[in-house]
Amino acid sequence: MAMMRIQDNMKLATRMFRTRPARTWLTILGIGVGIAAVVVLVGLGYGLQGVLLEQIVFGDAMLSLNVLTPPSRVIVIDEQAINNFNNIENVEDVSAMASFPSLVSYGDLTSSITLNGAESKYFNYAGIIVKEGDLFRENDRDSVVLSSAVLKLFNLISEDGSYTDVLGQKVSFKVFIPIDGDSEDVQELPMNKDYKIIGVIEDETSLFAYMNIQEFESKFAIPYYEKARVKVVNKDFLDSAEEEIINQGFLVTALSKTVDQANKIFTGIQVTLAIFGGIALVVSAIGMFNTMTVTLLERTKEIGIMRTIGGSPAKIKVMFLTESVIMGSLGGLVGIVIGVGGGLSVNFLLGLLATKMGGAAMSLFRFPIGFLLFIAFFSMVMGYLTGLFPSSRAGSLNPLDAIRG
Repeated sequence: MAMMRIQDNMKLATRMFRTRPARTWLTILGIGVGIAAVVVLVGLGYGLQGVLLEQIVFGDAMLSLNVLTPPSRVIVIDEQAINNFNNIENVEDVSAMASFPSLVSYGDLTSSITLNGAESKYFNYAGIIVKEGDLFRENDRDSVVLSSAVLKLFNLISEDGSYTDVLGQKVSFKVFIPIDGDSEDVQELPMNKDYKIIGVIEDETSLFAYMNIQEFESKFAIPYYEKARVKVVNKDFLDSAEEEIINQGFLVTALSKTVDQANKIFTGIQVTLAIFGGIALVVSAIGMFNTMTVTLLERTKEIGIMRTIGGSPAKIKVMFLTESVIMGSLGGLVGIVIGVGGGLSVNFLLGLLATKMGGAAMSLFRFPIGFLLFIAFFSMVMGYLTGLFPSSRAGSLNPLDAIRG
């Protein structure tokens, strides 16, 4: 019997698809457009967040502090400083990077760059990855990794935008070393060796190269290090280690804090975009409210008849609420289809354009499943709230007045 009541209620609640199909579907489409605006704008926020954060390598990089020598060089990162870092409680490892102005030569071409010397593990701690090729191994002193800006300067990028042709080529360096730690006076030191290019780091703005720091140490004494990566055993100890290093006079940054700040910023962006989309959603909700009110006026006599043959106010109210929830849910589904379909289409077109121009495809719009499920639930709630007043009014109508009306 209860099942029959549910079936009867559903038949009555879906009558509008048979009696007023055009108006019903236009109302659902209006709700869908509002929902789609929210989906697209918030999806854009998720996409922008993903484009930024996917450039960041997590893992060891999230457990590392980036320690820099102050510009004044009152204190510098030297062997003693590295030992001090290692002695800090809960510090697991320290890896330093030396950096010097240099000249790089490829055939007859020469350019000024920054030549960095580091251990292979430094790349993990710093979150550095290669676009093509590989990073050098622990004892590999014959290889070098270049930034893409160097290859672009030397016009070594293939027509398809790849760097494959340059891998295996040889370059040489001249390094300018400070004399007695004085950054004003330097000596020129040819490395007297050709180094094989084994990897390319994607960076179009900075001219730099990395080689094994053991090669530096075999050629000259390193007066001080430019940076050091201090890895802690657990993220809970990042703040305490950072505080102690700052107390020693060094500058410290942490990738984890940068990621946290970026997430907060993008959360604000997503909320702002959702508010703009919400304006369209409010207009759609007003349209749905108007439709439900007109439906109530058109069905006043029908409601009076239902009341006189035993229909209770609660059943009348449930019927109208069911109708509004169905319309809201369908509007949400239509909005999700429009929003996700539109966003994925833009991603596809941008990917084709980027590939054609030699770049890498990226997803400008992203739609997490959790977000879409929330939108679907929200559309149901919106339908319920929009139909609440008309349904209450329908349930409270006087049967005789309704029949006369």
